[in-house]
Amino acid sequence: MVLANIVSTGMAVPENVVTNHDLEKIVDTSDQWIRERTGMSERHVSDESIAASDLALEASQNALKSAGINAEELDAVMIATISGDYNWPATACILQHRLGAKNAMAFDLSAACSGFVYGMSLAQAYVESGQYKNILLVGVDLLTKAVDWKDRNTCVLFGDGAGAVIIQPHETKGVLCSELGADGSMADMLCLKCGGSRFPMNQKAIDNNEHFIYMNGKEIFKQAVRVMTQMCEKVLERTNKKKEDVALIIPHQANIRILEAVARRLGLSLEKNFYVNIEKYANTSAATVPIALHEALQEDRLKEGDVAIFVSFGGGLTWGANLIQF
Repeated sequence: MVLANIVSTGMAVPENVVTNHDLEKIVDTSDQWIRERTGMSERHVSDESIAASDLALEASQNALKSAGINAEELDAVMIATISGDYNWPATACILQHRLGAKNAMAFDLSAACSGFVYGMSLAQAYVESGQYKNILLVGVDLLTKAVDWKDRNTCVLFGDGAGAVIIQPHETKGVLCSELGADGSMADMLCLKCGGSRFPMNQKAIDNNEHFIYMNGKEIFKQAVRVMTQMCEKVLERTNKKKEDVALIIPHQANIRILEAVARRLGLSLEKNFYVNIEKYANTSAATVPIALHEALQEDRLKEGDVAIFVSFGGGLTWGANLIQF
C-alpha cells in the first residue's frame, strides 16, 4: 500500500513579537494571568503589509528547498486557512502563482484550527488513490487581524504564522490513519460572525463589533478536551497500536490547560509525550500543528521509525487526528 509521507517541512512567522507585558499596557490583564490560564507568553503579530499568502510563501519555499524539488513539480497546492488574503479567490491560487507551481491544482480548506489535520487526510486520499505525487499542504492563519484588542478574553490568545509540508508517496512511511469529526450545532461557540452572506460586512456590524472573533471559552474548553482525547484513542484503536507505541503527540496549541487535561485523560506525560510551543506563538489556528511539527523535527523529537499523532480541534466545530509513521 502506498502511504502519504511528509518529506519536508517549513514555517514562517512575522518578525513583530507582542509579549504579555505589551498586552498589560492596552487591556486589563497581566503576564501571570495569561501564563497561568493559557501557557502563552508571546505571539507574533503581522503588520498591515503582511497577508496569509506572504507567510505561506516563505514557509512553502523553505519546505520545497528542504525536499529538493521545485515548484513546477507540485501536483497540488492546498491551504488550510480561515484568514486568507481575500474571501475569494482561494489564497492557494495566489500562492500557486507566486511559487510558480504552474502544474498544480490549488484550493483552500476551511476547517478553522483543525484545517491542517483535515488537509493531511485529504493528502492521504490523493496519494493512496495515485492521483497526486507531490503535494504542498500549508496551514496559515493571521487571526490577530480579526481580534478585538480591547477584549482581554480573546486578544491574548492568538498569533500569526504558517507551516508547510511536502507530501509524497512512500511504501512504508506516512499517514496510517485519519479520523475526523464535526458538530455544526455548536457553530456559534467560536466564530467570526460577519463578512459572509448571512451577515455581510456593513457599518451596523462594525458598530456592534461583529467583525471580531467571538468565543465561548468555557464551552470550547470542555469540548476540546473531550474530542481531542477521543481522536487520539480512535486512531490508536484503528491501527491496533497502544499509546506506548507513540513517540510524540503534536496537538493544536490553543491552551496549555486543554493539553494538560488531554494528557491526564490519556494517562501520558505532557512534558515527555506531547510537543508544546504555545508559549512562543500562542494560537496560530491552522498553523499550530505544522509549526510544532517543524520545530519537533528540528529538535530531533521525531526520528526514523517513530509514530506520531497530530490532533486538533477548532471552530465549526471541527476536530480530527492523523496517526503517522515517520
